[in-house]
Amino acid sequence: MKIALVTDSTSVITKQEAKDNNIIVLPIPIIIGNKEYLENIDITSEQLFEMQKNGADFPKTSQPSMGDLISLFERLHYDGYEAIIAITLSSGISGFYHTLCNISKNNPKYNLHAIDTKMTVRLQGELTLAAAKMIKNGVDLDTILKRLEEIRGTIDEIFVPNDLQNLKRGGRLSNAEAFIGSMLNIKPLLTFKDGNIVAFDKIRSMKRAFTKMQQLILSKIATLPYKDKIKLFIIDSNDSSQVEEAKVFLKENFPGQNISITKFSPGIATHLGEKSFAIGWMIDIDKIDLTK
Repeated sequence: MKIALVTDSTSVITKQEAKDNNIIVLPIPIIIGNKEYLENIDITSEQLFEMQKNGADFPKTSQPSMGDLISLFERLHYDGYEAIIAITLSSGISGFYHTLCNISKNNPKYNLHAIDTKMTVRLQGELTLAAAKMIKNGVDLDTILKRLEEIRGTIDEIFVPNDLQNLKRGGRLSNAEAFIGSMLNIKPLLTFKDGNIVAFDKIRSMKRAFTKMQQLILSKIATLPYKDKIKLFIIDSNDSSQVEEAKVFLKENFPGQNISITKFSPGIATHLGEKSFAIGWMIDIDKIDLTK
């Protein structure tokens, strides 16, 4: 079966990875004032933060247009693709997944399968690369979908924004009011729960928040049955010192495990703000059999 693979740009799949693995990456639109930018094409996270410092309007994110999506799926169908797998950022922070579900329901000829990662950034990208590997290996569609669900179940992440103002303004934090505390230098610890960003603890100062993150990561990973086959992810937005500290921590405590260092995409950085930081983990797709 000829299967097409689609994801959105919050997955931070690189151009080379997309080319090598036949992945179609749909850019997420970011609207600032009256102008629309395409994520990682017209705007980077660094440019977005610089614009905000210079007084630009608060950014808003959107979805690829319905017309563009239908045109893409029509082309893929015409080109002989018998199925399409679309791996999206969490439905808790975007309506993109539900848009794809509606397209799938109304256009059965596409054989479109939307997958809600309930996550985003490089963890979403890694799930997409797992799908690409299985497609290359000729794994059948039903097995690919089942394996992706299993791999998605291993994904976890803890992150901390410098403050909650962007999340509050963007409406992306369900329990924001209980955790607002930027005036007191409170740093909330966040995670994804059922696809939604939730705050589960608050610590005074970024340094103490990072110490608490380390403790939680050690305890969480220690209980995993695949703890010797994990891949770790450091994700930041303009905070190189925190990245270096995290790298030392992970190398000391998880020797031999792969570590990926990436940034929040502009669309996600829009909601988390500058100096946000995350550590994520999941089963290492390079250490499991994806041939069947």
